[in-house]
Amino acid sequence: MATNFWLQLKKPILALAPMEGVTDFAFRTLCREQGADVVYTEFVAAEAIIHGGKSVLQKLRRGESERPVICQIFGTSPEAFAEAAVKVEAMGFDGLDLNFGCPARKVVRRGAGVALLREPSYARQLIEVSLEKITIPLSIKVRSSIRKETKDVANTEERSTALDLVEAIRDLPVSAIMIHGRGFEQGHKGDIDTTMIKAVKERFPGIVLANGGITSPERVKSMLDETGADGVGIARGSWGQPWIFTQARQLLDTGLFQPVDQQHVAHTIRRHAELLFEHKDAHGLLEFRKHFGRYITGFRGAAELRSRAVRVETLGDIESIITALTNRE
Repeated sequence: MATNFWLQLKKPILALAPMEGVTDFAFRTLCREQGADVVYTEFVAAEAIIHGGKSVLQKLRRGESERPVICQIFGTSPEAFAEAAVKVEAMGFDGLDLNFGCPARKVVRRGAGVALLREPSYARQLIEVSLEKITIPLSIKVRSSIRKETKDVANTEERSTALDLVEAIRDLPVSAIMIHGRGFEQGHKGDIDTTMIKAVKERFPGIVLANGGITSPERVKSMLDETGADGVGIARGSWGQPWIFTQARQLLDTGLFQPVDQQHVAHTIRRHAELLFEHKDAHGLLEFRKHFGRYITGFRGAAELRSRAVRVETLGDIESIITALTNRE
């Protein structure tokens, strides 16, 4: 039996939550270096893992320095989940996460992601077949709720909730659940339902990570205070400021945190670009353009630097912008 790393993590746990197109090997490594306790991959279709195409294998590249690292999969086929689970463990991941929370329309239309909240018994089946195949810890990610579908009422306000799923699976050896406090219809906007997260914490016997709208160290603390969760999953709040993990730990441990200066931002930009280049060669630097603008937001002259950032092609281009950034008072 593999070691359940969840039980060895310091609480509150600070996790890098999965983000499609963001939480690749480079960003996960960077966030681990800057204080994340555990990191999640981008989500990958179970069927894609089985077929093992080049792009999928690149997406699932992992390194020793980022451990513990969790592979997140999605889909609807029990057979595919079972086979993908075996492959994920064989690849050396520390944990497997099943996505029952993705709000992307194309995912929901096929009955996957957050749509599975509407079918707790079927979601349980997907969990059971996966658990049968692996010894590494299994976790799940959910959203707070989704509107139920009925034939009689087109716009029903009846909702399937994360608590419904928890009640259906709480007897299974699921190690952790990350719950995004917004409903499906909210997308990435609106209030966080901390009451639902708290209710899940009270009923789920494993580790509960609160997720959604966490963009600052202060919000990490208030989310933990409001929900009683064992930790947080930080997604968009880490994009462009991966040091949020270090700052959050400082705040939780001492009541204060250190602001970052331009030198630290410059170091992070350089490190991130180098990791992407190492991972994806020149194409990685093209991908870095979407990260660069987030790093320099808020700095004097950011608009002009951002116009240069979206055209970078080499490490030299990146270094010249870093120099311009650090030379500004």
